[in-house]
Amino acid sequence: MTNQETDKNIENSEILDGAGFNLVNLEEYKKNPKTSYLAQEYESILHQENQTKTMAEKDSSLQELAQEELVEFATRKKLIQEQILDIIEQTKEEEKFPNEIILEIRAGAGGDEASLFAQNLAEMYERFSEKEGWSFRLLGSSVSPSGGYKEASFEVKGQDVYKKLRFETGVHRVQRVPVTEKMGRIHTSTASVAIMPIRNYTEITLSPDEYEMEFSRSSGAGGQNVNKVETAVRLVHIETGIDVRCTAERSQAKNREKAMSMLIAKLQQKKDEEDAQKHSSNRQSQIGTADRSEKIRTYNYAQDRITDHRIKQSWHNLEKILAGNIEPIVDALAEAE
Repeated sequence: MTNQETDKNIENSEILDGAGFNLVNLEEYKKNPKTSYLAQEYESILHQENQTKTMAEKDSSLQELAQEELVEFATRKKLIQEQILDIIEQTKEEEKFPNEIILEIRAGAGGDEASLFAQNLAEMYERFSEKEGWSFRLLGSSVSPSGGYKEASFEVKGQDVYKKLRFETGVHRVQRVPVTEKMGRIHTSTASVAIMPIRNYTEITLSPDEYEMEFSRSSGAGGQNVNKVETAVRLVHIETGIDVRCTAERSQAKNREKAMSMLIAKLQQKKDEEDAQKHSSNRQSQIGTADRSEKIRTYNYAQDRITDHRIKQSWHNLEKILAGNIEPIVDALAEAE
């Protein structure tokens, strides 16, 4: 039988060859690096299957043997179908909950005390990341005179990182007596947190005329090269004014690449917030709108209590939680959603 005849037989085979396995998408499966080997093996089985059927039609004495082979082909096809569909579902899950995020923390109302609180939050997420086995890396920061963060951006990578931290976006409020307070009065300060997923595929694309790029010398650790060469990169999105700065890498090219990922993540978050607000009345299970201006949690030192206002639930032992033990909060929010 010629290849042309075999291909024709494959084209004429049933479109759905298994539960949810679409032969029309076989070429797409072959192009996907994660499924290409399986798709090619599947296609090979189809050719063998059609050749066996053709031989049995021409020679009736081979029908019994052909039937045994067809049963074996069917078993192998079913196994490959299941493997491909599992990979596709896993890929969809990874796209929905990617394993890489940008964590951004900004000091809000409260001056130096707010920057110290922002640093406390950064340390809390870093310790939680260590417990989860994630990598946690500073990308860029601005430090206040007190040593706290005016703002800081971190790259966090690891299994289920976005799935577990996605509800941390919003305003975090602290009520405590600042170190500099001589009268013992409780002050209220805030810091905003943004959790921005880094996706393999995004709706946002930028052309060079849509942003401005600036270079400067990095400061801090990283060797002599850091301070001699303009490796730090700042990108500004012209239309929105959103800006990012990356100093983590030793080369300008790598910092530029990382900064672009940060900018796209920020623009995607802005779009997601706007979309969520438009459709908030239709989203029954949504915890807030993932808007960084929404007050989500209060850390009350006097009462040794953390309260999440979205689910109206509190936890005690604030010191332990700030040491990175935020699992009860993460789990409660996931359950509420």
